[in-house]
Parts: sequence; C-alpha cells; structure tokens
Amino acid sequence: MSSADITGILDNSRELDRLRKEQEEVLLEINKMHKKLQSTPEVVEKPGDNSLSRLKMLYTQAKELSESEVNISTQLLGQLDTLMPSGTPGQHRRRIEGEQKKKRMKADSDITRPSPSLRNLLDSLANLKGEQVAARVRQEEAEKEEWVIVKVIHFDKETRVFEVLDEEPGDDEESSEQKQYKLPMSHIIPFPKRTDLTNAQEFPPGKHVLAVYPGTTALYKATVVQTRKVYNTNYFVHKHKSK
Repeated sequence: MSSADITGILDNSRELDRLRKEQEEVLLEINKMHKKLQSTPEVVEKPGDNSLSRLKMLYTQAKELSESEVNISTQLLGQLDTLMPSGTPGQHRRRIEGEQKKKRMKADSDITRPSPSLRNLLDSLANLKGEQVAARVRQEEAEKEEWVIVKVIHFDKETRVFEVLDEEPGDDEESSEQKQYKLPMSHIIPFPKRTDLTNAQEFPPGKHVLAVYPGTTALYKATVVQTRKVYNTNYFVHKHKSK
C-alpha cells in the first residue's frame, strides 16, 4: 500500500463529504421553494416571476450532485478493491454497490416526485382547458414577442407545456388563419374567474399591468393611474395609461 493510494482515497472521501453537504443545501432550498408555492401559489402567475424556473434549476442541480456522488463512490470502491486481500473484494463490492443503488434510486425518486403543492398547481393549470388566458407569443413575421389572448387547448403536466390557439390572429388575409402555439408555463397568465372575483388581485397606482385593446385580443403594457372598487358588481375598474 503506497502513500499515493491513501492520498487518492482521502481526496475522494473529502470530495464525497463536500458533495453531500452541497446536496443538503440544495434540498433545503427546494423545501423553501415548496413552502413558498404552497403558501402563495398565485405568485407564478405574476409577470417576471421565476419561481418555477428556479425550482427546475434546483431539481437539476440536485440530480447532478447525486450522480457525482455515485461516480466518486464508484471510484472509492475501485481504490479499496485494489488494497483489499484477494478473494474478498468481489463479494464486498457487490454488497456495497447494492446499497449504493438503493440509495440512488431513493434519491432520484425523492427529487423527481412533485410536492403536493406543485401537483395542485399543475392540476389547476390542466383545468384551464377551454379557458382564455394571456400568452406571450412570437409571431413569425415579428422580431419581438407580444402578449395576446388565446384559448387553452391542452396542458401537459409532464412536460409543463401549454398548447394554445390564437382565435383572432390578425385582420389581413395572410394572417387570418387561426394559429396554434406550444408555450412554457412562464409564458402564460391565467385570468381571474369572472364568476368569482373575490380572490382577484388588486392593482395599486403605479403597478405595471397588461391591458386589452378594446374590441381585440391584443394586450399592451400599461401603468395603473387610479383604482376604484365597484361594490354592487364586485368588480374592479382600473384607469391606466399605456407605457
């Protein structure tokens, strides 16, 4: 047994400890995001919110750390096999590899299984089928994206992708056909239910919002100037100016 062999084992052991500590930190962040989505699921509907993107990034980071742990553990097993007496490494290694496989399967299961709050969010998005929503789309002839009102055709809970239909794409003959788009969750904003505005968000003066051009399905960015509540209809009326 050489000093180089011992040094290699110690280096990999330290790396294994570092990976496990980093995994613990990432899992703590994932749990924080789960609690945030559980307490305020409507936050993902706000323009510019990156909660779901950050959660996906944390899941990806946790998966990569788990895979790195497996690689380092495999290296350590190989290093230990070369130092152990002949006749015992195979049986010992198979037992350790079996334990590592079980641990890896459990870790992968914990990471990929969505939390109850996330499942509720995905279910609510799937229930938007047939509803109108605001969507950020890129027209083929346009150089920039724009917000329009579209109808939800389908939401895939596995890929987190919406299929939507632009029922009124334009007035000219070339763009008069209805268009379909596949969009990520971050490009969709559901509207409050017209029959239940009790949970509708209030917009104070100075708030940036999306407003509808009268008689169209096009949206534009605006800033709230004044807000008043009409009690007899339980509806919020906003005066705004375009940005």
